Amino acid sequence: MENKTIRFSRKDSAQFFRTLNKRVNDYFKENNIKKTGNWKLHLKTAIMFTLFLAPYFSILTLGLPNWANLLLTIVMGIGMAGVGMNVMHDGNHGAYSNKKWVNKIMGGSIYILAGNVYNWQVQHNVLHHTYTNIHEHDEDLEAGRILRFSKHAKWHRFHKFQHYYSILLYGLLTFNWAITTDFQQMYRYTKRKLSYGKFPSPVLNWSLLVVTKLIYLTIWILIPMLFLDIAWWKILLGFFIMHYVAGVILSVVFQLAHVVDHADTPLPSEDGSMKNTWAIHQLFTTVNFGTNNRIVNWFTGGLNHQVEHHIFPNISHIHYTKIAKIVKETANEFNLPYNEYETTRKAIISHFKHLKELGKNPEIQYQ
Repeated sequence: MENKTIRFSRKDSAQFFRTLNKRVNDYFKENNIKKTGNWKLHLKTAIMFTLFLAPYFSILTLGLPNWANLLLTIVMGIGMAGVGMNVMHDGNHGAYSNKKWVNKIMGGSIYILAGNVYNWQVQHNVLHHTYTNIHEHDEDLEAGRILRFSKHAKWHRFHKFQHYYSILLYGLLTFNWAITTDFQQMYRYTKRKLSYGKFPSPVLNWSLLVVTKLIYLTIWILIPMLFLDIAWWKILLGFFIMHYVAGVILSVVFQLAHVVDHADTPLPSEDGSMKNTWAIHQLFTTVNFGTNNRIVNWFTGGLNHQVEHHIFPNISHIHYTKIAKIVKETANEFNLPYNEYETTRKAIISHFKHLKELGKNPEIQYQ
C-alpha cells in the first residue's frame, strides 16, 4: 500500500462544512437530544445479540435435528451481521454512548465476531474514513488481485468475470477475519505504527490478538465439539455457514456505499494533495441507498445513510434519518452532490454493473 502523505484542501470559501456542522449541532440542541444512542439502540442491541447468541445456546442444549441446527446457523449469521452493523460499529466510533467504558464494551463485541478492535479501528476509522475511495490508501478498495474495485487498480484477465464470482467471495469476509486477516493487518499496521488514538504496545496488542482468537475458537468450535454428539465436520460446516451468511450481508452493504457508479475514486496530485476538503470529498465518494425503507434503516445500523455517517461518524446511526434532510438540503444549497439510490435493489444492480465495467480491459475500453 502507498505510504504517500495525503493532504486535503483547506480551501472552502463557501464554508460548506462549517454551515452544515452548525445546522446539525443546532438540531440536537434545539431538540435537547444527545448525539449518542438511546433506548431505541439499547432495544436493538438486545434483539441483535438474541438473534446471534440464542441459536448458539439452543444448538448446545436442545438436541435439535440437523436440519434445525442448520437453520439456526443461518439465523446466527444474520445476528452476527446485525451486531456488527448496529452495536460494534457505533461502539468503535464512540457513538453508542457518551460513556467511554460503554463504547469500549460495545466496540469490544467484535471479539465474538472474529475480529480485533485495534485492526478494525485502524482500517475503518483511520484509513477508510479519512481516505475514502482513494486508491492504495483506503483498504476497503483492496481485495488482493482477485477483485478490482477501482479503475486505478491493475487489471487482470479474470476480472471480466468478477461480477459473477464476486458474490461467492463476499461470504468469506468474516471467515477470513477469524483465520488470517487479523494477523496480516496486525503485522502491517504495527510496522507502520498506525493507530486510532494512542499507539498501543505491540507486545500487548499481539498478546491480546492471540488470546482472543483462542477464546473465540474455543467458544465456537471446541465447546460444540465437546458437548454435542455431532460429527466434527458438521460443526465446522455450521461455523462456516454462520460466517458466510454474515460475510455476504456485510460485504454487500459495504460495497453499495462506495463501489457503485455514483461514487467517485479521485487520486491525489503528485505532491499528495487532494482537490477538495475532507468533508466535500466524502460527498463525492459516498452513496446512500434505500433510506426510505424502514427495515433497511433498522437492520443495517444506518450504513445505508453513508453520506451522513461519513461526515458525522461520531453521531449514532439512530439519528441519521433525521439529520439526512439537513445534510441533503445543505449540499444542494452549496451545489454539491448528494448521491443516493432510491432503493436497495437499484444500488445492488448498480454495484454489479459497476463491477462488470471495472472488469473490462481498460486498454481496449479507453482506446
